[in-house]
Amino acid sequence: METGPLHAVTRIFIATLLLLAFVGVSSTASGNKQTYIVHLDRSKIKTAYQSLENSTPWYEAMLNSIAEVSSQEEDESEATPPELLYAYETVMFGMAARLSSKQLELLSKMDGFQYAVPDGKLSLHTTRTPQFLGLEKGKGLWYASNLKSDVIIGVVDTGIWPEHPSFQDHGLSAIPKRWKGSCTKGTQFSPSNCNRKLIGAKYFFKGFEASEGKINETEYIKSARDSNGHGTHTASTAAGSFVENASFFGLANGSAAGMRYASRIAVYKSCWGFCSGVDVIAAVEEAVSDGVDVLSISLGSPAQAYYEDFMALALFQAISKGIFVSCSAGNSGPSKSTVRNTAPWIMTVAASSLDRSFATIVKLGNGQTFEGSSLYVGKATKPLPLVYGESAGWEGAEYCLPGSLNQKLVQGKLVVCQRGINGRAEKGEQVKLAGGAGMLLINTANEEALAELHAMPSSSIGASGANAIRRYMNSTKSPTASIIFKGTTYGDRAPILAAFSSRGPNSVGPDVIKPDVTAPGVDIMAAWPAKSRLNKIIGENKRVLFHIISGTSMSCPHVSGIAALLKSRHKDWSPAAIKSALMTTAYVIDNKGGPILDRATNSPSTPFAFGSGHVDPDRAADPGLIYDITPKDYIYYLCSLKYKPSQIAVFMDNFTCPKHATMQPGDLNYPSFSVNFKRTAQNITFTYKRTVTNVGVPSSTYKVLVQDPIGVSVTVKPRILRFKKMGEKLSYKVSFTGLKRRKLVADLSFGSLVWVSGKYRVRSPIAASWK
Repeated sequence: METGPLHAVTRIFIATLLLLAFVGVSSTASGNKQTYIVHLDRSKIKTAYQSLENSTPWYEAMLNSIAEVSSQEEDESEATPPELLYAYETVMFGMAARLSSKQLELLSKMDGFQYAVPDGKLSLHTTRTPQFLGLEKGKGLWYASNLKSDVIIGVVDTGIWPEHPSFQDHGLSAIPKRWKGSCTKGTQFSPSNCNRKLIGAKYFFKGFEASEGKINETEYIKSARDSNGHGTHTASTAAGSFVENASFFGLANGSAAGMRYASRIAVYKSCWGFCSGVDVIAAVEEAVSDGVDVLSISLGSPAQAYYEDFMALALFQAISKGIFVSCSAGNSGPSKSTVRNTAPWIMTVAASSLDRSFATIVKLGNGQTFEGSSLYVGKATKPLPLVYGESAGWEGAEYCLPGSLNQKLVQGKLVVCQRGINGRAEKGEQVKLAGGAGMLLINTANEEALAELHAMPSSSIGASGANAIRRYMNSTKSPTASIIFKGTTYGDRAPILAAFSSRGPNSVGPDVIKPDVTAPGVDIMAAWPAKSRLNKIIGENKRVLFHIISGTSMSCPHVSGIAALLKSRHKDWSPAAIKSALMTTAYVIDNKGGPILDRATNSPSTPFAFGSGHVDPDRAADPGLIYDITPKDYIYYLCSLKYKPSQIAVFMDNFTCPKHATMQPGDLNYPSFSVNFKRTAQNITFTYKRTVTNVGVPSSTYKVLVQDPIGVSVTVKPRILRFKKMGEKLSYKVSFTGLKRRKLVADLSFGSLVWVSGKYRVRSPIAASWK
């Protein structure tokens, strides 16, 4: 303990300042003591105790000062001083302390206080997605021997924040000799920023500059460094190293890890204000030349003919060289035929929820309550006046458009903002600018309520709550509401398909179901740059290591990382084989034993929303059978689409489609079936061929189980497949007959075809459409 006069004076001075900070603060709250983890702003606290050898005296002074104030307001029986348990400076900046509710309230008034979370009984776990996916350290696909082989994941995105602990290289061996890539010097980035984890970093901007002029370097960093956050988040989701005690302001606390956390990462920054097609193509070309094993691309454009689709063209060359490619399905749901990246050689990934949420309770003045979600961390709001539309401002106020809110009407009130027209983050900015005390972000289309962070207390609310709020506001002259923040909750029904996730049918190749699978993409926590657009909300001097966001951009790298795990286990598998394993082992039953639901409709989801179902990594590692496809098979498929020689030539040189080809588009050896009938046709039959390869047990027998789509009769020949050895290929044909339909029958119906042998269930969805 310091006893010198300087330390004594400093401590008295600090305590005096802290005591003065509480003058005028009063509250009737009190209660039993509880242990809290208190997070403090290092930059603000450090300047005050820089003359001290460590932070402990400062923390003690903080607690002593609040003890003096709280003792004056609490009952004698409760007026025990706060107790400092630990002072943290390395793993976090702050302390663990036992505090009464009154003491915590006083502490929260201090400059430098960030937030406090109650201590809890913890078990070893992750930030949820690996655990939700069944991945466990030291077991299965996360067994040490499976992680030793070097797999390189290329990420085409907005770059990376190289200093982040998710990209540290502890325990990794030397960079593989086969690697041909490098790290390119640029603004705030040098080759020394790379290591044995981050082994490649390049950036591409010529297309962007050709469209927009020279890059504004006050807005964008002209290098592979990420100032957006998207690329850092996706890279760490796929292959981030283990980081203990990860959280977002105390939310989702646990150990963060990418799906294949021992993989190498190579980043190819090609997105600035937008992603130029020529820059993306250049990035993919470079990645292929460098020698990546997996490409993760969370971007896309509206679907178009494959020969006109630059992503489809570039990525065909990637899979032709054995590179697995995973892409996001898009965030334009729930409208039909909005799915992006529909080429059959691409793994197209939809987004769904975890069993974790960040719940709120919105309580109206009439006593009604509704559950929402938020990333805000803080105390519940008091009941606040509600304003919306005309009661909040001028034209566009219901959407909180720029300039639409009247400060005189909004100041100190809870503003209701409807989703649509402008971005959700911008709505929060407008409420803050107008002096609003909080925001309710209402979704009038469906029950989706995404957890988001705004610069004031806020909550997202689904359609049922939104409608009730509007009815309540129309029924009274003085509507009020409050928000209670519940923090991180577990045990939700999951997965549920996200309403924003783009849907099929596939408008370019209707004989191929898209998306292919779904994976976690709602409220996903992953690495984040130290400096980013998030600072506009949390403050310029605050830093976060992790952030929670949603999108198919988040689900895509989950599958990229899982594919890398499978590539480690099965080094001889083609990209199509890995894709088949992921699709045929996907599940369609949620954690409550019911069908996976669609958030947009609250009814069972369909293959045009989640493809074959939700990915299951461990089952995919041992699928029993696979549907393999060669690059040339894909070209024959393009021939069946009646592509011209010039259109075929952009995919493969010196290839001529057979003059008398018998292949139908539905004959592509895809692990799912999409059958398209004309609306007026009756008793029309389509027969498609499939070939499966035995990768399970050498001597095995598979029997087929079929669930016919309504309005379709399905016949499989043969109904039994008998394999004698590993790697053996057997074929079967499946016929789909459209039956006579009544007028009121739906235009879509779904079923499944499953090959069963012992523990193996090799499932393919069936989608039938009438047009």
